[in-house]
Amino acid sequence: MIGISYFGSMQVLAAAERPPHLKAIFVSGGHYDFYETTYHGGIMWFMPRAAREGRGGDSGWAFTDNVKSRMLETFSPGEIQERVAERLADPDVAAWPNLVHVLNYPKNHEAWFDIITNELDGEWYEERNPITLAPNIDIPVYLQIDQGRGWTMDGTIELFDALQGPKKLDIGSYPPMQSRPFIEEHDKMFRWYDYWLKGIENGAMDGPAVNVFVEGSREIASGEQWPPLPVEYQPLYLRPRRKLSFEPELMGAEYAAPDGFYQAPLTVTDKVEILRWDTEPFEKPTEMIGTGAAHIFAEIDQDDTNFILRMWDTAPNGKRQLITTGYLKASHRELDERTTEGNPYHPHTRTEPVEPGSIQEYVLRLYPFANTFKQGHRLTVELSNAEPLADEHNSLLPPDAFHLPVGRPVTHKIYRDAKHQSRLVLPFTVQGLEA
Repeated sequence: MIGISYFGSMQVLAAAERPPHLKAIFVSGGHYDFYETTYHGGIMWFMPRAAREGRGGDSGWAFTDNVKSRMLETFSPGEIQERVAERLADPDVAAWPNLVHVLNYPKNHEAWFDIITNELDGEWYEERNPITLAPNIDIPVYLQIDQGRGWTMDGTIELFDALQGPKKLDIGSYPPMQSRPFIEEHDKMFRWYDYWLKGIENGAMDGPAVNVFVEGSREIASGEQWPPLPVEYQPLYLRPRRKLSFEPELMGAEYAAPDGFYQAPLTVTDKVEILRWDTEPFEKPTEMIGTGAAHIFAEIDQDDTNFILRMWDTAPNGKRQLITTGYLKASHRELDERTTEGNPYHPHTRTEPVEPGSIQEYVLRLYPFANTFKQGHRLTVELSNAEPLADEHNSLLPPDAFHLPVGRPVTHKIYRDAKHQSRLVLPFTVQGLEA
């Protein structure tokens, strides 16, 4: 089997059925945890809607009798009516006309109706999750993914860890979107199938199982697992005057007053407010490979908001490249037992509205990345509750690759004082620290 994106994910589902004639698969750019494909940190992502109705007539689910809403089939009309009313009570949903239309006319787009009415993780997503089915797969699997779409990298790595048979993981370079139809990985794919289908001894299984392109240095980091090199998690603290520092703030909140921003709904403005913090220029090349975390102490005046964090590598001339992202809906801040330092997990199985005016710690998962910050470069972090309409990164993505904005005005105060140590926790490679 061959294919990219949806056609990659379907290879994994097919392999889990263990058909005797399927001998190997090569998966490029797949997406796996279906909840994490449709809600990033609990924030709805619009790309699955566009992909499933076709962009430019070249992809998507065909609208036939074979595409049914399992919500409509499973629940009574009265239960559906209650669920629709509950979703329409969410001001983020109510402010977006397309979502209101789908909720009121579900048979116009039954798949998208099911996604909107399942804003929490659970059975509806898990029964189609290739990662859940991966232990059934024992044939050779080659996984390939490019950087810049962190949530897809996260699922690819989780799938790799769950596979039981011969396997390879190849994480390629930025930018995030490959050609359609894809041509970039064909040489690797033919080599893989020559080895497993034709028995040609071409060394396809030689060398480490994991190979990662490291942005910045443009080198390959290799190992037997993710991350491929030993890492040591270290904090970078948010400080006054928009600085990031390896040293924590010593002053209390009465002196290190919080940063803040007010975001009006994008139904009334096209201006996205963004807070930014920068490190000093790195004095030597500094390598980071792995996942990360952002601990944000914040106070909001509503019962919910989005936190969208983007981490950039900024060159001395001001040119920058996106390194990773993190997303969290404030009411989804609960962490589960898998959480470790620099590697947080949220169950997304229930919501916990925020008490307006209270200071809460929000821990955002920073999706996997690999980057060497060159000498003289800075690490830049941006925080907002929506995404800019266009910038250096968004211009590389389809126009539908954005998240559901917050549908209410929200004032945010970001605390980073001695008591509230807002910080990034990042995976510095040991060899990078020793360089």
